[in-house]
Amino acid sequence: MKDIVSNEQFENGSVNISSDVISIVASLAAREVEGVSKISVGITGDITEILGMKNLAKGVDIEINENNVSINLSLGLEYGFKIREVALEVQENVKEAVETMTGLIVEEVNINIQEIIFSKKEDVLEEN
Repeated sequence: MKDIVSNEQFENGSVNISSDVISIVASLAAREVEGVSKISVGITGDITEILGMKNLAKGVDIEINENNVSINLSLGLEYGFKIREVALEVQENVKEAVETMTGLIVEEVNINIQEIIFSKKEDVLEEN
């Protein structure tokens, strides 16, 4: 298990939340937003994905300060969407999902747009 972000003691035992869990929640919440094509990590992540080894925590970096979390996401967006609007919606969706599911306080969600993804239709238009 990766870093334990939250370790709470209750009457019946303890609850531990791994940083990987927060990364996966953030990744899934980001992918829910229209215009997000993928969580991006560059060429090594692309090769891993081609080989069929999907890692939902890829492209997500978590920084922990007590019960506060900062999240850094690297995204690939679909061509044609307004980058600023998609990024703002991702920030809101990720913050809400992580706070709701973990009870932690999300201080910030930083978005890094790494690439623009063209659909097959646009690829064909570019070739002609």
